[in-house]
Amino acid sequence: MNFHLIICIVPHNKGELITRTAVEAGSTGGTVLMGRGISPNSFITALGLGDTSKDIVYILAQDEQKDKIINSIKNALETEKQNFGQILSVNVNKFLKPGILNEGEIKMSENKSLELITVILNKGYADDAMSAARKAGAGGGTVINARGTAREEDAKFFGMQIVPEKEMLLIVVDTQKKDEVFNAIKSLPCLSEPGSGIAFCSEVNDFALLGKN
Repeated sequence: MNFHLIICIVPHNKGELITRTAVEAGSTGGTVLMGRGISPNSFITALGLGDTSKDIVYILAQDEQKDKIINSIKNALETEKQNFGQILSVNVNKFLKPGILNEGEIKMSENKSLELITVILNKGYADDAMSAARKAGAGGGTVINARGTAREEDAKFFGMQIVPEKEMLLIVVDTQKKDEVFNAIKSLPCLSEPGSGIAFCSEVNDFALLGKN
């Protein structure tokens, strides 16, 4: 059984609408994170006018559920304003739940066109990473503020403590721009020290802008 992670980025306070719609379409639920969007326009961002509060919804779906859930969310938001939000999905090749370990076979497409670049770095540097990414050809991005404590027993994500001092930056880019954008982020001084952050890419299976066409 293969799984997909559906990621939906919408204005703040709309996350519950997304999870409710997903449950009605067959999902068992979702996780809503709070973040902020960064405008593709660097001038607007510099003026402090480009940042907007966002809800980032993570929904895990099986193969047979994915399309129905995505289409239901798109339909629920089709009357919203243009470029209201984004929805995308990525393959999950391992899924752990108490009592279940699934290692699905990943069906790769020959014609991938988008990549999701995820960057986790110290708080305060997400804008620097976004600026470097923008210069390399990326558009806008979404920043998630990680929450938690720094105690040793706390859960780790890819070997890093999820603490308030971290930020997670999500950027969707064309596949042909991926390497240039990724390398621009990788060369940042704030990511030069061991343990200062990580970055990784995921192939995007589905992508759509939400709201009116």
